[in-house]
Amino acid sequence: MLYSKLFGKTKKSSKQYDSINATLLIKAGFIDQVMAGVYSFLPLGLKVLKKIEQIVREEMNKTGAQEILMPLLHPKSLWQQTGRWNTVNILFKTKSQFRQEFALGPTHEEIVTPLVNKYIKSSKDFPLALYHITPKFRDEPRPKSGILRGREFGMKDLYSFHTDREDFSKYYKRVTDAYLKVFARCGLKEIKITEASGGSFTKKFSHEFNIITKAGEVELIYCYDCNFAQNVEITKLSINDNCPKCQGKLKKDKAIEVGNIFDLGSKFSESFNLSFSNKEGKKQYILMGCYGIGTTRLMGAIVEKFNDSKGIIWPKTVAPYQVHLVGLDLKDEQTRYHCYNLYNRLLKAGLEVLFDDREEVTAGEKFADADLIGIPVRLVVSKRTGERIEFKRRNEKKTELLTFEELFKLIQNL
Repeated sequence: MLYSKLFGKTKKSSKQYDSINATLLIKAGFIDQVMAGVYSFLPLGLKVLKKIEQIVREEMNKTGAQEILMPLLHPKSLWQQTGRWNTVNILFKTKSQFRQEFALGPTHEEIVTPLVNKYIKSSKDFPLALYHITPKFRDEPRPKSGILRGREFGMKDLYSFHTDREDFSKYYKRVTDAYLKVFARCGLKEIKITEASGGSFTKKFSHEFNIITKAGEVELIYCYDCNFAQNVEITKLSINDNCPKCQGKLKKDKAIEVGNIFDLGSKFSESFNLSFSNKEGKKQYILMGCYGIGTTRLMGAIVEKFNDSKGIIWPKTVAPYQVHLVGLDLKDEQTRYHCYNLYNRLLKAGLEVLFDDREEVTAGEKFADADLIGIPVRLVVSKRTGERIEFKRRNEKKTELLTFEELFKLIQNL
């Protein structure tokens, strides 16, 4: 991609937003704020989001889940059937010109449960797991922290259906493991799994997946030595206590929730009569689980975790491009030829390349933009480098001068 043609370039504004992710993503040209809690994703931002979604998709498929796509506009009657029309306080409600009332989906239990009920024939159709990746709407009273807490946001939610508790527990564990793989592939390897309440969606327990960061919105009590963690809202422990799991030292820190899983029990299957006859011929309701990952929220959390004073430092798996090629002295015919030749050879080798081909911009501005955008590898071609290429990792200070063959081998190893 030629940077001169890219829609959504860096901004030189000194404005600081209410979070690191908002400040950096807006300045670097990844997102644009429409209003509080609502953002447009520009080409760079959309590429990152699609990579996150693909990682999520691959790991959900490995659990045996099938991808579908459900509507965002929900009839009032379905939410009345579960008793949640007037109890979910963040539910966006809208009325058509024909006076029909609808909800903008914050979650999809009211859609997926009757959907499954239409297509199952017997208990042999279970277990079943369905997921989709789609926008969600929540009437947040105080949208804040950039794309960490919005009124419109991207989310993957998965719903599982089981005939017995043992089967549900096995799948719950399988999704837990899959979530850890998702976050690790996105560069987030130190995840704390905490027990929390089910909130307004279910009265049963839930588990949250959190990353420790100063930008966090929840507080955790967690062990420094093992994986024990609890949300401050439900724990009886303090930092003066020993870890109940390993007797280690407890710490208290802020964290960002990047995923959650809920035990729904039979609440929704009872509402829609999703049931089967057991071996004794008695009616039994299906057990359900709900498993969510905020995809746009995950993108914001990655930026909160990986940045420095110059800008974003994307993990290589979710970076918008693999290589940021900076061309200097492009009015010099030989340098220009060498730079475009390198660009084409990198593309031919199957690499994703953002090429800063602007001729009227100084080297300092180009380097500052490259640091702000945060692509893992920066390459520079100039009069000074001659036929060699300057190689630099975004998270390191040192540079190397390499031949194309040396460069290609190094990038392949990365």
